[in-house]
Amino acid sequence: MIRSLLLLLGLLLAVPVHADELRPGYLEFTEEARGEWTLVWKAPMRGGLTPQTQPILPKNCKVSGDPTRAISGIAMVSTSKVACNGDVSGHRIGLSNFGTSQTDVLVRVQPLGRPVQALRLTPAEAMAEIRSKPDSWQVARTYFVTGVEHILFGYDHLLFVVSLVLLLSGFWTIAKAVTAFTVAHSITLIGTTLGFLGLPQRPVESVIALSILFLAVEIVKKRPDQPRLSERIPWVVAFGFGLLHGFGFAGALNEIGLPESDVPTALLTFNLGVEAGQLVIVALSLAALELLRRFAAALLHPALQLTAYGIGTISAYWFIERTFA
Repeated sequence: MIRSLLLLLGLLLAVPVHADELRPGYLEFTEEARGEWTLVWKAPMRGGLTPQTQPILPKNCKVSGDPTRAISGIAMVSTSKVACNGDVSGHRIGLSNFGTSQTDVLVRVQPLGRPVQALRLTPAEAMAEIRSKPDSWQVARTYFVTGVEHILFGYDHLLFVVSLVLLLSGFWTIAKAVTAFTVAHSITLIGTTLGFLGLPQRPVESVIALSILFLAVEIVKKRPDQPRLSERIPWVVAFGFGLLHGFGFAGALNEIGLPESDVPTALLTFNLGVEAGQLVIVALSLAALELLRRFAAALLHPALQLTAYGIGTISAYWFIERTFA
């Protein structure tokens, strides 16, 4: 039982050394004039996709001319002109050689004079049908799932939430801190995405790593008779760092792109997905701590210390990598 409980805490640290947020691939298929389309394929270079992973067009479409290629951030972007004979509705679009990559791919299809369609490709479902009339929940579902995956696989944000839970005591104290974090990153996520706020992404990512390191140090130095700053005013600390994490979420959302005709829906459901994923993290962390308290109380303090040192080491590495690499 004790080994199982320690393993459960250890799993919280089983994250890749490179903590780039979840960066899904992005495939945009836009009709510029009747039968004339532009295909943009953005493949993240660290996403597990290979050069052999290429778009599959509807059967009535063919690429005309050679594609242009460029590097944008951490993605390779390929742009092609495509000619389609007739309507693409009812045909399928997707990717070849998806392999075992864990990177999802968002597909945005914009027929001329018709609503945008937001589709999602995975290794299990590498093709999707272009519908003549997309259902009203298509965009909401796509961006909600993307938000959930971003918090669960955006390891820096995940470790920050885990650190909050490990540092604080009492359900309501944790709830207030997590709520403050939620409100803060929602403000900067929405403000940045809509163009009202903005910070350079690279320094933001470095400071996000420092925010995790700060909480790790607070956990290590925690004493019952000497509350730390983050224990005395946890919601203030969580709110301040939450503003920074919101810029990180916005950077990922900008990489993905938003459907122009459904920006409010996509933005809202992405944020709701982030919150749903965050609740999963909090619940799992609290469950692991409760199991330790009940069945191995003597191991609780050393387990917390070991976990904090692990989190601190990882976040320090991320800070160095993001600042000097």
